[in-house]
Amino acid sequence: MKKVLIADKMSIQAEKVFTANGISFDKKIGLSEEEICKIVNEYEGIVVRSATKITKNIIQSGEKLKVLGRAGIGVDNIDIESATNNGIVVMNTPFGNSITTAEHTISLMMSLARNIPQASKSTKEGKWEKSKFMGTELFGKTLGMIGCGNIGSLVVERCLGLKMKVLVYDPFLSKDQTEKIGAKKVELEEILKNSDFITLHTPLTDKTKGILNKNNLSKCKDNVKIINCARGGLIVEDDLIELISKGKISGAALDVFSEEPPTNKKLFNVDNLILTPHLGASTSEAQENVAIQVAQQISDYLNNDVIVNSINVSPISIEDAPKLRPFIDLSFKLGKFGGQIIENTISKINITFKGEISSLNTKPLIANVVAGIFSNRMESVNLINAETIAKQKNIEIISSFQTETSIHTSEIHINISTSDEEFNYAGIIFANNSRIISIMNMRIEGEISPNMLYILNNDKPGFIGSLGSLLGSKNINIANFNLGRTGKGEAVSLLELDQYLNDSVINDLQKLNNIKKVKALKF
Repeated sequence: MKKVLIADKMSIQAEKVFTANGISFDKKIGLSEEEICKIVNEYEGIVVRSATKITKNIIQSGEKLKVLGRAGIGVDNIDIESATNNGIVVMNTPFGNSITTAEHTISLMMSLARNIPQASKSTKEGKWEKSKFMGTELFGKTLGMIGCGNIGSLVVERCLGLKMKVLVYDPFLSKDQTEKIGAKKVELEEILKNSDFITLHTPLTDKTKGILNKNNLSKCKDNVKIINCARGGLIVEDDLIELISKGKISGAALDVFSEEPPTNKKLFNVDNLILTPHLGASTSEAQENVAIQVAQQISDYLNNDVIVNSINVSPISIEDAPKLRPFIDLSFKLGKFGGQIIENTISKINITFKGEISSLNTKPLIANVVAGIFSNRMESVNLINAETIAKQKNIEIISSFQTETSIHTSEIHINISTSDEEFNYAGIIFANNSRIISIMNMRIEGEISPNMLYILNNDKPGFIGSLGSLLGSKNINIANFNLGRTGKGEAVSLLELDQYLNDSVINDLQKLNNIKKVKALKF
């Protein structure tokens, strides 16, 4: 039975989902890196929230690990590069807490506009300071948004309901997409100069880290108010504090910090700075939603190869999975076929999908072809890390699509290039079996079976007889024999055998007259 480690506190609904899907689990909260390393080999999956860090050491210690699930959006606590290199899927739940986080953004915006936390504290102290806490309306004000994904779009929708104007800076959002949600796409400079409120809804990357620094904050409209419910580190906290103290910025509300819990004590002494302890996703509804979603996603992957909301691999939906499953097998075997025949360093892999398959989600199939090619040259390669490995080796991967085929409903054609040769071949699914249909532009058809023999030879009389005699003398039975001729004096033989050929037999085969290449293949 497949087994998962629940390493952080989360709703009991996750446990119910795992049980319903036949996945066993252990719930061990608050373990150190060293403690997880000692037990990680028991598990195919780990599910966390934000507390537990999944490090390179944990990933490399988990030989059985297939999937890491984050109940929430941010995956800063997971070493994604290490997971990808080790062929492990990393999933998050980007939609489970979107509404909750958007609502918290609006709550902080209103709290800033009306000085609610400060006024509440003052009133509880027995004071009545109405004039001190003069606020501002949101109506008619301009909101500047840095980053606009799912949560940002929900914030836009709510701010339009408050009759605010919304400007969006997001290089990945088109002008049409921005206008469709009711906002205006602008550059960062315009956000800074024209916004009464600025919110951040972008991941923390090398490009976004410290995006609101002293230089950019100084360009802001006077008395701007800033809200961050996205990621700590997007704002340089000391620069923010300085410009609040100078009156350039009239207030800010932070739910996330560069260090959590925050250690910058200057933050605690600024009156018009609202701080909350990373509450963006902290509602009972959101916690239940993300727990259910991450448990179901992990279960779907471990049980059905369905990949949803993955950070590091192309998704395979529950609808696509049944259609893709036979081609997942075919694509890997085709890759393995070429990878066993090609000897030299590969520079390019060109994959063409023909027929009905061209309309499917082929990204996993591309990765699987590459994984199959590499599987004969290295361990622990799969569709998650194959393309990363290819990139590291400077191998170009090209894919193309044709709606028509010569005969079959769907075909996968592959051309592998090295510095001194090109090797092309194609395959299909027939009667639920993977089959080769051509090699080096020669028509040849044979089922891909566990033990095979590939031979390229000069097309001369008597060769097949000598081949059969040699195999017979070694007590090797031929289950199927498939032959193709180039018309250029060469022939290809593809044999299905009852056993795998050892090096001694291969050496004897290489001594036959007219042999150019011989390869024992195993699938």
